[in-house]
Amino acid sequence: MLFESDKVMFEIYKETEYTGRYRVVYFTELQDHNKESEINHALAGEHFFDGFIKNFGKDEAKEIIVSLLERLNNGEPVDAPEIERALGDHMA
Repeated sequence: MLFESDKVMFEIYKETEYTGRYRVVYFTELQDHNKESEINHALAGEHFFDGFIKNFGKDEAKEIIVSLLERLNNGEPVDAPEIERALGDHMA
């Protein structure tokens, strides 16, 4: 069983106010100095996918998310089941 401290909550969203690019925010890693602005950006965007990744191995999971964002921003179709498959055991 994973505790809250053992996982990282994230959201992939599409910007609607600026560039229209897909971005990710890791909510549980935000600091006081950027928490409000990052949450506001995500809330203003169009929700695409969210979930939790395990804290153990999170750097590898973040690399997978970056590669998925690159694909999305290059116009490739990527759906939620494909994201889940790509993250595989990294999902909490």
